[in-house]
Amino acid sequence: MRAIRVASAALLGVTALTFSAPAAVAKETDITPFGFSVLPSTVAAGGQVALLLERNHGGCRGSATVTSEVLDTVIIPPHKSYATAVVDWDARPGAVYRVTFTCDGVSGSTSVTVTGGRPDGPTPVPLHPDRGVHAGEGGTSIAGFDLKELGMGAALITGSIGAAYYFSRRRADEDDA
Repeated sequence: MRAIRVASAALLGVTALTFSAPAAVAKETDITPFGFSVLPSTVAAGGQVALLLERNHGGCRGSATVTSEVLDTVIIPPHKSYATAVVDWDARPGAVYRVTFTCDGVSGSTSVTVTGGRPDGPTPVPLHPDRGVHAGEGGTSIAGFDLKELGMGAALITGSIGAAYYFSRRRADEDDA
């Protein structure tokens, strides 16, 4: 009977650890020394997108090349952090296309989704070229997590292990009586 309780507590602990794994690990597969993004990430065929590149931390010093099936190849010069491109008119509505940023021999990809309909005018894109782009940490040791997030995760794991131990000991005392 005790082995079942111990196995249940161990399974509960492993489950808690599994579900508390950071979502960034499961979601992000491209780790580059520079940040990049496409704004907006959902656009109609024929719409304009901004191709943003984070150069603040020195991860991309040279020219950056941006390629995609639905965009013309764009080269972002070393002294710029953004460029614009127009999505091809023949892009399929509802399709998701990969956009690849390559700089200094390192490549990273993101996606752009094409919506149905046609744009009425230029797609509004929030650009602030004088302030640069904040596109994430891009591979630092704790990947942008703050102490509050780490503390809450540790408290959740500790609480689940403590609850499993408490309930297993409580039942052991009831069985002995």
